[in-house]
Amino acid sequence: MKAPAFAYARPRNLNEVFSLMAEHGDNAKLLAGGQTLNATLNMRLSEPGILVDLQAVPELKGLHIKGDVLHIGAMVTHTEIEDSPLVAQHMPLLRAAVPHIAHRAIRNLGTFGGSIAYGDPAAEWPTCLLALDGVVLARGPQGERRIPAQDFFTGLYSTELQEDEVIVACEIPLKSGKRAFAFDELARRHGDYAVVGVAMTADVQGNTLRDVRLAWLGAACQPLRSQRTEAVLEGQAMSEGLLAQALQCLKQELPTEADLTHSAATKSHLAGVMLKRAIKTLTQPQANPA
Repeated sequence: MKAPAFAYARPRNLNEVFSLMAEHGDNAKLLAGGQTLNATLNMRLSEPGILVDLQAVPELKGLHIKGDVLHIGAMVTHTEIEDSPLVAQHMPLLRAAVPHIAHRAIRNLGTFGGSIAYGDPAAEWPTCLLALDGVVLARGPQGERRIPAQDFFTGLYSTELQEDEVIVACEIPLKSGKRAFAFDELARRHGDYAVVGVAMTADVQGNTLRDVRLAWLGAACQPLRSQRTEAVLEGQAMSEGLLAQALQCLKQELPTEADLTHSAATKSHLAGVMLKRAIKTLTQPQANPA
């Protein structure tokens, strides 16, 4: 199949974007990297009247430190994050996640903001944003909103983003202390969507974890944090008993859902395996600093 006929616009700033969105309403579709949209166009799952290409909008670009946060513009590509010295220094969890995102050709074009806006439950960036306490900056005709990642993802491919808003950037707080991270996912083949994946961050003091963040991809209908399991691990010296308690809590808390090849029970089991691996990564002496 091939895409239906549509008009095309390449605005030069956000004001022009908002004007096009207001003029065309539901018939307008925003084009960022296009790695998801192009596929849905070709399968005729999307049939917009006009594509609004965001590549020439300067307000959506840039990756830099801004005060006490890492600012990632919506149009920053996966490869830019992978190659960024700032990311390597301040947010290595993101760098660890990048190789799991599809393949190089897709990473060269796909964008951070596009992934966040789409809210795919099996995508890496939404889960990382949850684990890093990130904030989504959304702008519309009425001004800018700051939406915590914890509140942004609301269901299957659904978010708090309003129809007249555009994601401008995401901001991730810089944290001091002995912050460590773990990222891992299971997929049938490299580049496939994750069956289950985990992003975990914590302050590590010996074998004790504090300020724990535990986020999941692929397990349920949206990216999720398991906050009750975080609470079990919070401030407690790691032991076999504590690990068993955390695994039991996770089994009860995480609402795993079956897909075409894996049952909910299988995903629940795999999530437990990945939690054990993540905790081992964080508590071993050479734990990754985040």
